[in-house]
Amino acid sequence: MNGNNPYAGAPGVTGAGQPSQGHELTTEQMDSLRRVVAGIVSQTESYLPEGFAVGSELSTGPNGPLATVAVHPPVGHPVSAGFTPDADELDAGLTDEDRDEVARGLAASAVFQVMNAVGDDITPAAR
Repeated sequence: MNGNNPYAGAPGVTGAGQPSQGHELTTEQMDSLRRVVAGIVSQTESYLPEGFAVGSELSTGPNGPLATVAVHPPVGHPVSAGFTPDADELDAGLTDEDRDEVARGLAASAVFQVMNAVGDDITPAAR
C-alpha cells in the first residue's frame, strides 16, 4: 500500500500525479535554449558529410526541461546527447567551448558508428 501513501517516495522527487515545481523556464529562457540547441545542430552538421541526419528535441521531464541533439548516420546506430539546463545556466549562457565540445563529440560518435558498421572490408577508391 506504499503507492497509496502520499508520503511515500524518495525525498526531493516529485511524486506520481503531483505537478513539478521550481523547474519551469521563462519564455526568454526557452527561446535561449532553442537558440543554443539550434546552434549545436548547425555546428554538428558542419562537421559531417551529407547522409547524416541531425535533429533536436526539447521536452519537459520531471526534473525540468530536457534538450536532446541526435545524429542518425547512414549506417550504424544513432547517437545522441542530452542535457537538462537550469535557469542559472541559461541566464549565464552556455559557452562556445561547451557547444563546440558537444557538436564535435556527436560528430565523432556518429562517424565511429559508421566505421563500426562498415568494418575494414572496404576497398579504397583512391590512395
